[in-house]
Amino acid sequence: MARRATRGESGFSLAELLVLLAVIGILTAFSVPMMFTYWRSATLTAGAREVAAALNSARELAIRENRNVCVTTDGTRLQYRLGTCLATPWTGSVTDGGGNIRLDNRVTVSATANVTFNYLGAAIQAGSYTVLSPSGAGTMSVTVVQNGRVSIGP
Repeated sequence: MARRATRGESGFSLAELLVLLAVIGILTAFSVPMMFTYWRSATLTAGAREVAAALNSARELAIRENRNVCVTTDGTRLQYRLGTCLATPWTGSVTDGGGNIRLDNRVTVSATANVTFNYLGAAIQAGSYTVLSPSGAGTMSVTVVQNGRVSIGP
């Protein structure tokens, strides 16, 4: 747009400002839904990685303590139990006073079976943990196979 500077007036016209606001509105309309989709996906992935890290820590604990370690869940937290799955929860640097490992990403976890690692790090009882996103929009699976390997999948 052509502007005429008269008597020292400068700046943008009302039409130019309205065009700028329209462009910002269009960009926002397209980016906000994508941002929410990314947030949900990232939260779910972080929750699955958190569960996998807790399972790997249980495996390391079994090797270090030279005992079986069973990993139990109540849906929002995990617990390590030395010996059997009915033993009292183990407390340590990664747990609170009750032996609970709280999941930071507000995900919900369910298990096909309580995974138990032996003193060699292998899984006596293999299993799969399903991680549900806080919005309930998606799930990921954290699987422990017989050799003790922990993997994350869709």
